[in-house]
Amino acid sequence: MTRRPVDTGDPDRLYTVTGGRSRADDAFDLVTLIVSESEPLTGMQSEHARILELCRHPTALVEIAAELKLPITVVRILLGDLLAMGRITARHPRAARSVASLPDSALLKEVLHGLRNL
Repeated sequence: MTRRPVDTGDPDRLYTVTGGRSRADDAFDLVTLIVSESEPLTGMQSEHARILELCRHPTALVEIAAELKLPITVVRILLGDLLAMGRITARHPRAARSVASLPDSALLKEVLHGLRNL
């Protein structure tokens, strides 16, 4: 099987979409859920408007990038714009629990043994 290179889009188009910016907002994780807080406005950049339409329901950053067929970095820049304008909210994934707060392995073994006996 031959792997095709990832299509990162036309550099001129990407430059235009981001206004020449290349610094992405690191506040957005790949699985951060984005939710629209408003409808698109007349005259709004088409990519911004499309994101607002896509995110009427919580949508992960990676899904937005796939739908728009844009690189993650470009989508992060666009999301940063929308967040600054108050047009979206970002729901970050919960931090992983500490190992100390996980159930004791002996308890897990007892539960497994009980399930096997059913």
